[in-house]
Amino acid sequence: MAVYNVVRTIPPGKTRSYAWVANAIGRPHAARAVGNALHRNPFAPEVPCHRVIRSDGSVGGFAGGTARKRQMLADEAKTRTPV
Repeated sequence: MAVYNVVRTIPPGKTRSYAWVANAIGRPHAARAVGNALHRNPFAPEVPCHRVIRSDGSVGGFAGGTARKRQMLADEAKTRTPV
């Protein structure tokens, strides 16, 4: 649940890395485990796992396919209101 709780805090139009999420839950070496948890995300879209990407900036995996993940991120970037 810790992974899902942290991912819920990522604002629309923003992304964070798997490593960032791992650090946020106090498990800095668990980036791969974060990815596995998000792959099985039973709370989508409430838990916006599409906002979690690789540290190198590439999109990484997504149960709905990487093209869908890219599209979701692009759509959010277009509709995001500046804070």
